[in-house]
Amino acid sequence: MSISSNATGLKPGVCTSTTRPTNPYLGQLIFQTDTGTMHNWDGATWQFLAPTQQRNILYNGAMQVAQRGTSTPSITANGYYTADRWQVGLITLGTWTQSVENDAPTGSGFRKSLKMLCTTADASPVSTDVCAVQQVLEGQDLQAFRKGTSSAQQFTVSFWVKANVTGTYILFLQDYDNNRSVSKTYTVSSSATWEFKTLTFPADTTGALDNDNALSFGVRWVLAAGPSWTSGTRNETWDSITLANLAQGQTVNLASATNNYWQITGVQLNVGGVAAPFEFKSYGQELAECQRYYQRHDLGGSYFMIAAPVGSGNGLIQYSLPVPMRAAPTFTASSGSCLRPLTTGGSSVGTTNTTSVGWYSTANQYGGQIYFSGSSGLTAGAAVGVYINSGAYFEFTGAEL
Repeated sequence: MSISSNATGLKPGVCTSTTRPTNPYLGQLIFQTDTGTMHNWDGATWQFLAPTQQRNILYNGAMQVAQRGTSTPSITANGYYTADRWQVGLITLGTWTQSVENDAPTGSGFRKSLKMLCTTADASPVSTDVCAVQQVLEGQDLQAFRKGTSSAQQFTVSFWVKANVTGTYILFLQDYDNNRSVSKTYTVSSSATWEFKTLTFPADTTGALDNDNALSFGVRWVLAAGPSWTSGTRNETWDSITLANLAQGQTVNLASATNNYWQITGVQLNVGGVAAPFEFKSYGQELAECQRYYQRHDLGGSYFMIAAPVGSGNGLIQYSLPVPMRAAPTFTASSGSCLRPLTTGGSSVGTTNTTSVGWYSTANQYGGQIYFSGSSGLTAGAAVGVYINSGAYFEFTGAEL
C-alpha cells in the first residue's frame, strides 16, 4: 500500500521497500514488511534505523563457507553436503542435488544461497518420508533465550526464500534436551521470486537447555513430508513432541516433480520478538566458526613440514588444527594424497609415495600426529621435509552434532 501524509509528529507507517510514502514529512517513521526494518525520513532520504545488533545464533547464514564443495548430486540420505553447518534431513523422499548458488536478493548484501533441487520425484510421500534442511546447535549457544525460566525469551527466525513451488511450508524448532517443539507456517507467494520471511516463536518457560557442547536444539525447514509428520494438530506454542504435529499444515511437496527447487539465504535466529538486521561477519570469522565442526585442508602440491622417521619406511608429523574442534575428529587423507618424504635439497627419499596415512589414537580436538608408512629408505631419527602430492587434502570429520 502507499502512504501519503502532510501531518507533523511521529506517525509510524507500514509499507514495503517499493511502496514508501509518496509525500513524507520530516521525522516520519516507517516499517518495511519485506525487509523487516525501520526507516526515518530526514527531509531528503529515508535513513535506516539500526537497532542494537543482535548476535545471529545460527552459523553461515549467508552461505559463504562451503569447505566440502559447492555442489553435490544424487542425495538420498541425511548428511552435510555443501554449505557448512547446513544439514539435509532426508528419509526415502526423492533424490536431490544440493548446491551453493551465486544468486541472492538484489540489494540485500547477500551474494550466495543454498539450493535444493529435486532430480528424482516422489509425488506421494508415505509414512515417515521427509525432506528438510536444518541446522542443529549446542546448548551452550542458546543460553541467551533463558529457556525453562520465568524470564524466557522469544525466538525470531528471519530469512530470504525463493522456490518455484508456491504454497505453505513449515518451519519448526526442536528442543532435543526436553523433547519439545513448536511449529509455524510461512507462505511462498510468488514462484521464482525472493521473499523475506520473519517468524517469531513464543518463549518457553518449561525445560532448560543443557549448558554444554552436545546437541540441544534444531531449526528445521520442511520441504516435503509424509502423513506421519502432517496428520496431527500443529503446535504454535511449545509442547511435547508428537511427530504428526511437527509438519501439520505443510501443503507443498517439493518432491512432486523433477526440477522443483527451494533456495534460502540471509538466515538468522535472534533473541526476542523482532527480526534484527542480519549480522554480517567477516569470511575469516565465519570460516573459523564452521571449522569447529568440520575442517578440510587442501594441501596438495605444497611443501608441508618436518617429519620424524621412526623406521626405514615410517614417519610422524605433528599436526595442530588451526581451530579447536567441538570434539576429537576423525582424520581422513584423500585418495592419492600420499606424502612424499624429501631430502633437504628437495629430492625424493626412497619410494615416491607412502602406502598409508593415518591419525594416531592419542589425537584430540586440538590436533595430533599423522602417521605415514611405506616410504622405504628413511632413517629413524633423521628428520626430513614432506611434500604432499598435487590434489591431496586432509579431512577432519566427526565433530558435527
